[in-house]
Amino acid sequence: MAKLLTLLILALLLGACSAPPAAPTATVLPANAILVDASRSLGAISPWVLGSNHGPWTFLNPQVQPLAAAAGLGYLRFPGGNWGDLNDIETWQLDQFVALARQLGAEPAVSVRLRGGSPEQAAALVRYANVDKGYAIRYWSIGNEPSLYKDYDTARFNREWRAVALAMAAVDDQIVFVGPDTHQFTADLASNPKDATGADWLTSFLQANGDLVGIVAVHRYPFPKGGDQRALPGAAELLASSEEYDRLIPALKQLVRATTGRELPVAVTEINSNWANVSGGEATPETFYNALWWADALGRLIRQQTTIVAQFCLTTLPGSGEIGLLARDAPRPIYYVYPLYARLGEEQIYAETRAPQVLAVAARRADGALTLILVNRSPHDVSAPLVLAGHPATAAAATWRLDRQHNSTQIADTPLDAPLLLPAESVTLLIIP
Repeated sequence: MAKLLTLLILALLLGACSAPPAAPTATVLPANAILVDASRSLGAISPWVLGSNHGPWTFLNPQVQPLAAAAGLGYLRFPGGNWGDLNDIETWQLDQFVALARQLGAEPAVSVRLRGGSPEQAAALVRYANVDKGYAIRYWSIGNEPSLYKDYDTARFNREWRAVALAMAAVDDQIVFVGPDTHQFTADLASNPKDATGADWLTSFLQANGDLVGIVAVHRYPFPKGGDQRALPGAAELLASSEEYDRLIPALKQLVRATTGRELPVAVTEINSNWANVSGGEATPETFYNALWWADALGRLIRQQTTIVAQFCLTTLPGSGEIGLLARDAPRPIYYVYPLYARLGEEQIYAETRAPQVLAVAARRADGALTLILVNRSPHDVSAPLVLAGHPATAAAATWRLDRQHNSTQIADTPLDAPLLLPAESVTLLIIP
């Protein structure tokens, strides 16, 4: 049954990523208008786009565990970061992780050790998890950011990755490999990571192992630029950077098609605005601006039909950076993006906006209700007429808001017979019955 469910979800997602959106109808829209056409389905939204990373190198305080459960996480990657290539995963650590993922309602995904590991060791972990314990963990990766291994080239990595994958699959042929988790992928393919011979890490991996990988995964942090951790972005620079995901995901899908001849799901399994241990800036990871950036970036990744999106990371402790959704005893602003997107429907429908710096993400729920997330990155309020097609007229929509005054809280219903008012620097969720 688990295999059937996995294959069904992947088939739905593959259909979504291989079929281009229907061509827009010739609708004349007023200035700043937001169009939602419920008659134009764009396919299933992956249940794994609300993901994060977690590992033994950090600790989820029981005090904030109810918040983690309320976030609506669909995917949890373990052990996250380079810890797994510096340490062996102990069975008790895996037990604790699976228990946590189940408590949070998230799909568990495990990365086995490549550098310093062995095929036998990886196979033993799969055997323990899926044979001895019956955890039925489906999603596995091998190594983390191999493009940063100074003593590896693409040939060595591809050879070792394949040996590990074959050993793991011999234990459980139902597992799905997610990888290669290379660092800093962008739409500018010429600037993507290369080894000492000039070989592109991702292209070489797909040429060697495109027959084994089930979901092609990369990592991306837009800052710090040039590797200078002291170069902190301002709010305007940070908020503008989310637009890159409208180019990055299509470029990744095209590279996969061109290299493998196959339509494969794609993933961003580590993502945040900044990978460095920085804080105290106008738009560093602990600020509201990072939450606004993430709401916009995540919405674009969903619109581009990404299969897995795993923010980095679930929680960080004092002194270890401010990038976690949760601090030791409280949520950070970025956390509140998740309760909004958790209310988004399961089927993406067509939406477009004529309002500058406003993103629209629309979906239909199983009960037929429409859900619409509107991200206003502008420093100004925006008045935007809503043009709703293919759905019965309704007077008002239930409304939730994330801004400096609201932490994804429900506010008064929004009348739909007048232009929508989107406050400056805000995220709004409408549920239209």
